[in-house]
Amino acid sequence: MMIRTRFAPSPTGLLHIGGVRTALFNFLFARHHGGEFLVRVEDTDKARSTAEAVQVILEGLDWLGLTPDAPPVFQSTREARHVEVVEALLARGQAYKCYASAEELRIMREEAQAAGKPPRYDGRWRDRDPVEAPAGVKPAIRLKAPRTGETVLNDLVQGTVTVQNAELDDMILLRSDGTPTYLHAVVVDDHDMAISHVIRGDDHLTNTFRQIQIFNAMGWELPAFAHIPLIHGADGAKLSKRHGAVSVLEFREQGFLPEALCNYLLRLGWGHGDAEFLTREEQIALFTLEGVGRAASRMDYAKLSHLNGLWLRGADDARLTAEVVARLGDVDEVGAARILALMPGLKERARTLVELAASAAFLVRSVPLNFEPKAEALLTGEARSRLGRLAKVLAQADWTQVELDGALRLFAAAEGQKLGQVAQPLRAALTGSTMSPGIDATLAALGRDESLARLAAVAG
Repeated sequence: MMIRTRFAPSPTGLLHIGGVRTALFNFLFARHHGGEFLVRVEDTDKARSTAEAVQVILEGLDWLGLTPDAPPVFQSTREARHVEVVEALLARGQAYKCYASAEELRIMREEAQAAGKPPRYDGRWRDRDPVEAPAGVKPAIRLKAPRTGETVLNDLVQGTVTVQNAELDDMILLRSDGTPTYLHAVVVDDHDMAISHVIRGDDHLTNTFRQIQIFNAMGWELPAFAHIPLIHGADGAKLSKRHGAVSVLEFREQGFLPEALCNYLLRLGWGHGDAEFLTREEQIALFTLEGVGRAASRMDYAKLSHLNGLWLRGADDARLTAEVVARLGDVDEVGAARILALMPGLKERARTLVELAASAAFLVRSVPLNFEPKAEALLTGEARSRLGRLAKVLAQADWTQVELDGALRLFAAAEGQKLGQVAQPLRAALTGSTMSPGIDATLAALGRDESLARLAAVAG
C-alpha cells in the first residue's frame, strides 16, 4: 500500500504553530515510509477564506521545507464531486431529504439544553414521506446514520475509542442552499486522494466518528487515523498570542531558522530516546507514530531559542550573512564582506537572527558611532589618550588577525596594562558597545582604514 498523508489547513487565518507541527508529522511519516505528502487547502468557508491566508500557508510550508509531492488541491474546486457523492448516498438509501425549518431546529436545541442534553437533530424527516414536504422549501440532505451499535476508532495515537451510535445524530451532508458541509467534503477528498493515514490534531477526534459513518455508508475503505495532542502554553492553557509568537511567519520574523523550528516541534510531543538535535535526514529515518505521546505538549520559547542558537552555530556563514544583510537593509558589498569575515565569531553568541543582526550592525555603521552607556563609560580621558597611542602602533602592523593580536599584546605590556584593559576601550571605540567577537578578529573584519578612522574619532 502506498502511504499517502495530507496536511489540510483552512485559509481563514494564519498558519498556526500547531498546524505546522501537524504538517511536519505528516511530512515525516510519508517520507519515512517512502510515500507521498500532499496539501489540501480546505477553503469551503467562502466568507472567511482569503487569498492572503492561502499565500501565507504556502509560503510558510515552503520556508519550512515541507514540500508536497503534488500541487495543492483546493477543496472549493471539488464541490460538484461532493454533491455527486451525496446523490449516490440518496440513491443507496443512506441519506434523506430534511425539510426541518430553522425555527424547528431552534426549538430542538432549546429543549435539549433545558433537559441538560447536547443539541441533537431528532430525525423527524428520516422516514417521513417526502410528499409531506412544505411547498417551496429546499431541503438539506442528511446522512441516515446507524442508531444502534457503536462506532469504534482504532486510533494510532489515542488507542481504541468507542462512541455509541445513539449519541450521534444524522449529520447534514448538503445544506439547503446546495453547498456541501466541511465534514462531508473532507471524507470525499480523503477517499479520492487515496489518503492512507489521516494525521491531525485531537480536536478533530469527535468529527472522526461522524466521518467514519460516511465512509461506511459509501462502502469505502477507512484510512488509518492518528490524532495528536494539541500544543499548550507554559501555563497549560490553549496556546495564544499572550504566550508569544503563534503563526509560523512570526517565528521567521523573530529570527528562528526553519530547521531549528522543525527540530523543536518534532520533539514537542514525540520522542526517540534522549535525541534532541536531529537533522531532517535523521528525523525522516527515526519518525514513527509510536513515538507520539497522548498528553498535550507545552510550548517552551526559551528552549526553542537555545536550540535555535545551536543550529545558528552550525549554519553556513554565507547563508547567515545573507540573512543579516536582509535584516539590516542598505548594506553595501564592503559591509557584507565585513559581516561574512566576522560571522564565525558573531554566531557563537546569538540565539536568533534578530540577535545576530543586532550584533553585526556595528560593522556597517558610519563614524561617528552612537555609544551605549557602558561603552561610553569606558572611554575616559586616559583611555582615549591610550587609544591614540595604540592607533599609531596598529597603523604600522600587518593587518592580519595573528599580527594584530601580537601588536595588541606588545602594546599592553609596554603600557603596563593587562590585555583586557586595552581591549575593552578599544572594543567600545570600534563597536559602540562592550560586546563583540575577539578584538583581533573585529579589527581584521573592519579593515585597516575603517578601524583607524573609528579610533581617530575617539582618540585624545
